[in-house]
Amino acid sequence: MDFRESPSGKIVTTLTGYQAFIPHPLPPKFEWNTTLVNSLSRADHILGMLSREGAKLPNPYLLLHPLITREAVLSSKIEGTQATLGEVLAKEAGASVSRNPDDLQEVQSYIIALNHGIKRLEDFPLSLRLIREVHEKLMQGVRGSHATPGEFRKSQNWIESPGCTLNTAKYVPPPPDALMSCLSSFEKFLHKMTLPPLIHIALCHYQFEAIHPFLDGNGRVGRLLITLLLIEKKLLPSPLLYLSAFFEATRNEYYKQLYNVSSAGSWHDWFSYFLNGIALQSLDVLSRAERINTLIMNWQIMVGTQTDSVVQGIIKYLAVNPYFTATKIAKNLDVAYTTAQRAIQKLETLGIVSQSEQVKRNKVYCATEILSILEEPTEIVKNTHGL
Repeated sequence: MDFRESPSGKIVTTLTGYQAFIPHPLPPKFEWNTTLVNSLSRADHILGMLSREGAKLPNPYLLLHPLITREAVLSSKIEGTQATLGEVLAKEAGASVSRNPDDLQEVQSYIIALNHGIKRLEDFPLSLRLIREVHEKLMQGVRGSHATPGEFRKSQNWIESPGCTLNTAKYVPPPPDALMSCLSSFEKFLHKMTLPPLIHIALCHYQFEAIHPFLDGNGRVGRLLITLLLIEKKLLPSPLLYLSAFFEATRNEYYKQLYNVSSAGSWHDWFSYFLNGIALQSLDVLSRAERINTLIMNWQIMVGTQTDSVVQGIIKYLAVNPYFTATKIAKNLDVAYTTAQRAIQKLETLGIVSQSEQVKRNKVYCATEILSILEEPTEIVKNTHGL
């Protein structure tokens, strides 16, 4: 590591001679200045707008599945997984996908882990135990499953490009003998609320990544942690906001900001970056949700109020997954296969859906307009608020 003294932590030399970084317990000392206050005010305002408007959406929970899937795809992409959102949704609907099965499984495991964490928060506070549970779900049956799923590491890890060693690594997290002390302090801070919630969450995400408590999967768990904290702090009526799209679109800046906190205590820059992500992603999610709901309502008007309930049911389902088969529709709506087929043909005639695979059996259909909205890359607008 190329830093020696930092207000964020201390460098220690282990018995075997390599150096590691131990972050100081949270919270750090930092000054509130005009830029930080404005950044926080803007993020709070826009997140509050998402919370209010999200509560007004006619079917917010229908949109959760594609948003969670998008988060899983992008968070996994940061770690090198190549699966696309369309491939994951198509595979889920029953289509054949040429992507490496391991990539698809890693995304599915992320979804399982996130849903598990959200469900557990209904009865339990966020804790080291819950973080371990989430990690276990995340790592089951995927590459890295050898890395003791659900268990904090007992050996040293490090962060750098392939081929580096402990002595040449850019960043080496706390050694195993200091790990539990770091995690104990981290858990205590999780339950403190002496700072504004978004500042609290920004601190928690940095600290988790600095500690790097697992042999593998730390980045994904750290990003899951943001979502779980937003839910636990009741900042949103439903889990609509995810930051992986922002981190993926600004990947180099993301890693730079995390590193600069460790090396130089650059808390203000990290807060500004993180809060800007909250603001931009809140606007992004709101835009996608509104456009999808507008499409759904327009299609419902297009087919007419006299249309049978199966057609209307399929249209509602498109918000969950734009890909589907007649078999899946028949099962979800509890109707005969032939009934589902007739309804799909009506939607195909109207141009709402189209066949995505030219096969004679088990045809897969897609509402491409919804898929396009979901797959749009995140737009990073240069801010003018001192962020």
